[in-house]
Amino acid sequence: MKRAFDFCVALVAGLVLLAPLLLIAAAVKLTSAGPVLYWSDRVGCRNRIFRMPKFRSMRVGTPAVATHLLNDPGAYLTPIGSFLRKTSIDELPQLWCILTGDMSFVGPRPALFNQYDLIELRTKAGVDALKPGLTGWAQVNGRDELPIPVKVGFDADYMQRRSFALDLRILWMTALKVAKRDGVTH
Repeated sequence: MKRAFDFCVALVAGLVLLAPLLLIAAAVKLTSAGPVLYWSDRVGCRNRIFRMPKFRSMRVGTPAVATHLLNDPGAYLTPIGSFLRKTSIDELPQLWCILTGDMSFVGPRPALFNQYDLIELRTKAGVDALKPGLTGWAQVNGRDELPIPVKVGFDADYMQRRSFALDLRILWMTALKVAKRDGVTH
């Protein structure tokens, strides 16, 4: 049921948002050199690597590390990068990964391929068995502000309690947090 929900909602969202997505793509292209999308290697279900797109919010050549590990993240942002990140608009191309089955709407956020500490803790907790999500229990309980062991704790809690009702609750909480721009650092 979850896969059918994910596919149908992602398909409808993609069609409804097609015009805005094209406008955002044009804005990214017009405000900075480089491709519209940034494809990053992410860790999916059972630690399988997949390619995840985002609207490019950082300049070409930015190191491929978690933003909090950059000395001055603001120095790497494109002219509209801060807006894209604070509104979470940069995440919309991930609808593609939901359509292809690499991601779900709700699950642990996919780790970067080089976030070894996060990958190791998730594997030990069995969370690697879950499909990564556009949003998750950790995101609505602190997002970027949470230390990695706490994020993994929320991921493990989600794994134990997961249900369609919890997924709907997380989606609703995500919408509220995005509207308030709550928990976004850059």
